[in-house]
Amino acid sequence: MQKPSLPKGTRDFLPKVAAKRKYIIQCIEESFNSFGFKPIETPAMENLSTLTGKYGEEGDKLLFKVLNNGDYLSKVKGDTLPTSNELLPKIAEKGLRYDLTVPFARFVVQNRNEITFPFRRSQIQPVWRADRPQKGRYREFYQCDADIIGTNSLVSEYELICLYSMVFEKLDITDYIVKVNNRKILEGVAEVANCKDRFKELTIAIDKLDKIGMDGVVKELTASGFEAKSIDTIKESIKTFEFSESGLKEIEEIVRTSPIGLQGIDEMREIISYYDASRPNIKIELDLKLARGLDYYTGCIFEVVPTSISMGSISGGGRYDNLTEIFGLKGVSGVGISFGLDRIYDLMEELNLFDQSVGSFTQILLCPMDKECIPSLLNLLNEHRLAGISSEIYPKADKLKKQLDYANKNGIQYCAIMGSQELEKNEVTLKNMFSGEQQSVKLEDLLILMHESV
Repeated sequence: MQKPSLPKGTRDFLPKVAAKRKYIIQCIEESFNSFGFKPIETPAMENLSTLTGKYGEEGDKLLFKVLNNGDYLSKVKGDTLPTSNELLPKIAEKGLRYDLTVPFARFVVQNRNEITFPFRRSQIQPVWRADRPQKGRYREFYQCDADIIGTNSLVSEYELICLYSMVFEKLDITDYIVKVNNRKILEGVAEVANCKDRFKELTIAIDKLDKIGMDGVVKELTASGFEAKSIDTIKESIKTFEFSESGLKEIEEIVRTSPIGLQGIDEMREIISYYDASRPNIKIELDLKLARGLDYYTGCIFEVVPTSISMGSISGGGRYDNLTEIFGLKGVSGVGISFGLDRIYDLMEELNLFDQSVGSFTQILLCPMDKECIPSLLNLLNEHRLAGISSEIYPKADKLKKQLDYANKNGIQYCAIMGSQELEKNEVTLKNMFSGEQQSVKLEDLLILMHESV
C-alpha cells in the first residue's frame, strides 16, 4: 500500500483555509476592479525559451522544467551522455512559470493588436519555483499581479502606491511599511563605487541582505573580487531614508557625480510630489538596501514588509522598460506589483485578522428529528437557497446532539430543528449556536428572520 504524500513545498488546503484564501483574493480583486485593471490568464507552462535569461542566473536555477512527451531521450544521441546544459534543450522544451510578469510580457507582444495601451492588467494565478521550502517560502504559490503597460508616466507608480493602501485597508493589515527605491539610483551608487560594470552581481548580493546580513553581503562581494574601497562606499550608501524631499537630498549627495543616479533622483522626486499632493494612508520609506535582484527591473522598485512579525516581503514589483523588447516589441514600458497570497494568509492568520464569519460556509442547518419531517424541511431548504441563504439539511433523522455537533464543527450559526410537535404546529425551533439562544418560529416567518440575522 502506498503512503499518501505531497511534493515538498506544496500543500493541501482544507475548506476553512481555502475560504480564507478566497477572501483575500476577493479583497484584492475588488481593489483591482476599483482601479480599472482588466483580468487575464496565461498557461501554467511556457516555452523554456520564454522563461530563461529573464530572472538572472539565480532565478534560472529555480525554474521547474517539464520533460518532453513520450521518449524524451530520443533526441539524445552518441555513446556518452552530454553535459546538463547540452542535455536540457533535447529533453525539456517547456517549464512551469516562475512569475506572472515575463509571461505577461509575452502575452502583450502576442496580443498587441487586441489590447489598448496603456493596458491595465490584473492576474491571479499560481507560479512555481524550485526553491528550498521553509516558512513563508513554497514551491507552488499564488501571485496577484497588477500592471500598467504602454506608458512611462510616473503617475502609474503613484497609483500602485495607492493600490497598496486600498488592498491592505480591506484586509485590515495596518502593521506594514512600503519600501521604495530606484534601480537607477542603485546604478548611481555602483558608478560612484567604481563597479558599475558589475551592477548585476551587486544587486544579487544586496538582494540577499535580509537573509545573510551586511557581513554576508560584504563576504560575498569580497569573494566575487570587488575592491575593498568599492565595498566601503556601498556599505556607507545603502541605507534607509525618509520618503520626502529631504530624504532625496541626502541621497542626491551620494550620487551627485552619477548621471544615471541623478536621473533616478528626478524620477523619485516626481513620484514623491504626487504622494505629497494626496497623502494616501500608507507608511512608506526610501530604502537603498532594496535591490529586487530580477534582471528586468529598470526604474522604481517596491517591496512591502510586515512590521509586527518577522516575515519576508508580502508584495513587490517595479518598473521594467525593456521586457517586451526581448520578444520583439520595442518602446513599451511597464510597471507592476505582485501580492503574495500565501504570505498574506500566513500574516493574517498569525495576527488573527480573519473575521469569524470567514470560513463559515453554511448559515443555517435544518435538523430533522423524525423521518416524516424531511419533506417539509426540503421545501424550506429550497426556499432558503433561492433567497440567497446558504443552507444545508442533515441527511437523516439522527440524534439531536449529533446534528448540533456537526453544526458546531462546521461553524454553522443557526440550526432549525423540527420534530413531530414542530411539524404539527408548522414551525421550527431556531437555535443560535453562537449564543445558545433558541426560539419557536413559524415556517412562513423563518426566511424573514434569517434575512434579518445574517
